[in-house]
Amino acid sequence: MHNRFTNQTTSHWPTTALQVLESAASIIAEKLNHQDVFTNPQSTKDFLTYKLGGYEREVFGVMMLNSQHQLIEFRELFFGTIDAASVYPREVVKAVLEVNAAAVIFSHNHPSGVSEPSQADKLITKKLTEALGLIDVRVLDHIIVGKSPVSLAERGLI
Repeated sequence: MHNRFTNQTTSHWPTTALQVLESAASIIAEKLNHQDVFTNPQSTKDFLTYKLGGYEREVFGVMMLNSQHQLIEFRELFFGTIDAASVYPREVVKAVLEVNAAAVIFSHNHPSGVSEPSQADKLITKKLTEALGLIDVRVLDHIIVGKSPVSLAERGLI
């Protein structure tokens, strides 16, 4: 099993705090992979909060899962500004095919702390779900990380 847990952008957390958050995310991922609970929205929200919660700008990531919903890889794909990140479906499909994922969970942070999904968030989720549906990859959720993470699946938007 190959896992990538790397941060590729700046954060408002001190380096040591970022290292602690990375360690926490790695521990959660290891625990969840052994218990097969990446379909549990709360556990997934906890993992993604540690991964994306410290960024000062918007970052869009994808959890790529195997058919048992175990994490193959978490990849930060797009980096934006303080309130937006451009997401390209073609690049998401390429990344998913590269690791032969069977399912995905999208995530991005809102540096403002407000986790409410915007119309753009809903639209890109629909677009990505349609694109991945063409190659039989299931979208399990899209989680927005802010002060209190929001699961679009829990809201019935996926």
